Amino acid sequence: MAKIDEFKDFVKKNPRLVKYVKNGDSNWQKFYEIYDLYGEDKEAWKEYLNVETATATAATTAIGVGEIFNWLKNINLDSFQSGISNLQRVIGLVQDLSNKDDTKPNKEYKPRPMYKHFED
Repeated sequence: MAKIDEFKDFVKKNPRLVKYVKNGDSNWQKFYEIYDLYGEDKEAWKEYLNVETATATAATTAIGVGEIFNWLKNINLDSFQSGISNLQRVIGLVQDLSNKDDTKPNKEYKPRPMYKHFED
């Protein structure tokens, strides 16, 4: 396996490196040179892998009530209501279709008596 393929596998295992490149904090050339010199040595990658892990953990625990209220404010209630009504219509339609299949007509044929003519 070529060194570049090993580096690609390393980046797939550590997707945090992509964020550094997207933010412009680093570039792929620098990361490849570190990988070429040190390989997957944790001490060489400590600056890039552990720092973001700590901030990600802090960001995960920092979700509070305010953020939940902000999320709820951003919901469009009209579209939410229309979605619910569409769902209710679909459920009603499915129930109607399933009820029609289950019910069979209870009409039994009763012959008309011979002496009756047109509702006499």
